Amino acid sequence: MRVPCILKTAARSFILPAASGSVHQTRVLCPCLITRKMASRRQTDHIERTASNYRQNTLYTAQVCGIVNESETVKRLRLAVPPDFSFKAGQWVDFFIPGMEKVGGFSICSSPGLLRREGVIELAVKYAKHPPAHWIHTQCTVDSHVAMRVGGDFYFDPLPSDPCVDLLLVAGGVGINPLYSILLHAADLLRLNHPHPGRGYQIGSTHLCYSAKNTQELLFKNTIVDVCQEFPEKVSCNFHVTEQTGQDDQQTGQVDQKLQAYMQRGRISEEELRQHVNPQSTLCFLCGPPPMIESISQTLLELGMPSNRILFEKWW
Repeated sequence: MRVPCILKTAARSFILPAASGSVHQTRVLCPCLITRKMASRRQTDHIERTASNYRQNTLYTAQVCGIVNESETVKRLRLAVPPDFSFKAGQWVDFFIPGMEKVGGFSICSSPGLLRREGVIELAVKYAKHPPAHWIHTQCTVDSHVAMRVGGDFYFDPLPSDPCVDLLLVAGGVGINPLYSILLHAADLLRLNHPHPGRGYQIGSTHLCYSAKNTQELLFKNTIVDVCQEFPEKVSCNFHVTEQTGQDDQQTGQVDQKLQAYMQRGRISEEELRQHVNPQSTLCFLCGPPPMIESISQTLLELGMPSNRILFEKWW
């Protein structure tokens, strides 16, 4: 569902002092540290746990211009932003709510192409008692105003002259958000090159492994399938459901008919990963619960993937 956006009041931007970690450095897997970091992971504030990440220096005001229920527990916000707002596929925003001390941190799930075409971005936020997420689910309305600042070292933003890579995207639950942005960006790159080969970056293949409890928790599934069908030789995906019940099958039977060719029961397997990795050409992006990231990254290393070609969103 697309909601037309009209920004009724002019958005302003504010220049902030440079944030710590302002030097861009892509985060990659460090096998010697990942187990210890995940085992000791504690609940911390978004600003604290991303203090070393890159951040833009500008805080932008934005207006909510669309709200849809992406699932029973996830709301998708569409926000109109100023003309000079920019981000890279996979990045997140610091989310400032008027009158609220806590700052939210949400990955952008839309593509940079949508921003260029329509001047909007989208966030998909799961219900939680954490104040920013709770506000989105209980108080946010169309025309609400917020402020946002873009940050993050986890992104895919190739230059036209960069070497061609194949993408392996591995998502668990709401960890799909930044990877969906990357998938949409890959589709935009394919569309750009379709009528004019050689005009932009030459992207290779893209495969998405997406795991959730049941089909109702698979976000963006219809659009993902549409992209796979638009580029059958370039884009593929497997949806994995780990706790699907007979009742779930009855409730989502109509949806499952469209997804049937893409559905698998059970967790993401080593064999599936093996089919979609090449140590020389594949770039892996992982986002999901820390135990899942640890398991998948270890499997990729055992399959011969160099650690510097395994990137993950470690704070999700």
